[in-house]
Amino acid sequence: MGKRRFAAVCAAAGFSMAVLALSGCGSRQTGETGGPEPEFVLTYAENQAEDYPTTLGAYRFAQLVEERTGGRIQIQVNAGGTLGDERTVIEQLQFGGIDFARVSLSPLAEFVPRMNVLQMPYLYNDSQHMWRVLEGPVGDEFLGAVDSAGLTALSWYDAGARNFYSSRKPVQTVEDVKGMRIRVQESELMVAMIEALGGDALQLAYGEVYSALQTGTIDGAENNWPSYESERHYEVAPFYTVDEHTRVPEIQLASSYTWNKLAPEDQEIIRACARESAVYERKLWAERSRASEERMRRSGCTVIELSQEEKQRFQEAMMPVYQKFCAEDMALIDAIVAEGK
Repeated sequence: MGKRRFAAVCAAAGFSMAVLALSGCGSRQTGETGGPEPEFVLTYAENQAEDYPTTLGAYRFAQLVEERTGGRIQIQVNAGGTLGDERTVIEQLQFGGIDFARVSLSPLAEFVPRMNVLQMPYLYNDSQHMWRVLEGPVGDEFLGAVDSAGLTALSWYDAGARNFYSSRKPVQTVEDVKGMRIRVQESELMVAMIEALGGDALQLAYGEVYSALQTGTIDGAENNWPSYESERHYEVAPFYTVDEHTRVPEIQLASSYTWNKLAPEDQEIIRACARESAVYERKLWAERSRASEERMRRSGCTVIELSQEEKQRFQEAMMPVYQKFCAEDMALIDAIVAEGK
């Protein structure tokens, strides 16, 4: 039975059957409370490794929920992409086949197109600029925007800045990207970004990037320092260009199907736990990002720092991308840019 059909069957069979059917395989459960059997056992999808900041944030979230509900609600975190890639996970959330997840805005924007605004290339000056936006009225507006897709937003997670890395030659100028085959997430925006630079974008699953770099199927990819290190992409792509082309925040989501079955007081507890776990995840992310960058610089990979003039050329190449994806939201884009001044 296909994943999408399986999720639909679970949803149709009712909330309690869905969570029981999906609560087991390949997951790590939160600590035992010694109390009665939980009322709900819910699933959480995470595509990163067990020791990754977002995964540790998910475990913290699950622990807090179990503690504050006295063990009535347990959340089982399934790390390493065991429940599918992010697009599949979002589809399962819509059906209630998965209860919670942490996903990147890039695949989520395929379901909620306006999310593209928050991840436009070269939009933010730095991390502080992005968080001023996300923690203000603009960020709250976008959290509410996912309701239309059958999802409930709980909190923002950090994922740092994404940079280019390559196997055969370094990216030092806009011209260097021309003709390169570069892996991107399942995101039309990311495809458009690469094409605007003259490259050829390939949408590949995260777990396929290493072998694709190794075999020459792709010439490069783009991601943050911790991902570059944790997946050992530096072994097959030793040139890392720090251009910080996108800061793509990540988001904790609940299935609206699951959410609407919970009592209001439990919803309040879960939302508070999600926000608390986000503070924890951001701290871990900052520590991990600094450590990963230091290790990669010491490892012998070649790190390219773009000059301000060259970075400006990359930014200017993005104008068609802004017109394609945000023509109706340029006033909002201007407001976000103003937050950085």
